[in-house]
Amino acid sequence: MASGLQAECWTEELNCAICLDFFTDPVSLGCGHNFCRSCVIRSWEKQENRSCPECRQVTAERKLQVNWALAKMVAKAREFTLDPTRTAVNRQCEKHREDLKLFCETDKKLICSICRDAKEHRGHSFLPIDEAAEIYKVPINS
Repeated sequence: MASGLQAECWTEELNCAICLDFFTDPVSLGCGHNFCRSCVIRSWEKQENRSCPECRQVTAERKLQVNWALAKMVAKAREFTLDPTRTAVNRQCEKHREDLKLFCETDKKLICSICRDAKEHRGHSFLPIDEAAEIYKVPINS
């Protein structure tokens, strides 16, 4: 079963940090982070300065660069993955090795319950990841 675990680890890298699903129309920001085009644009609707949802580096909207290599890899992963959402659910916190069950709305990232109580997230607002995925996911036919 090692090959299934390896595939899961590999395909996890093909998930958008905002919608938690395989990238759709992946774009790279100036800082190098990748997101679905619709996810990053939607997250910017609530921001004044258009910063990266992961590192907060300010990026001009016109600097969205299509990531063709990532798009091709996602297409191939979709062919052999039976349940594309499964990989997003099994993520773990690198620091605490706990399941990532919360979305920090302030930092726009997934966190574990231990991180929620840390000083760096004090005063932030959180959502369960399933609620955050519904809020930040753009319908396919829009």
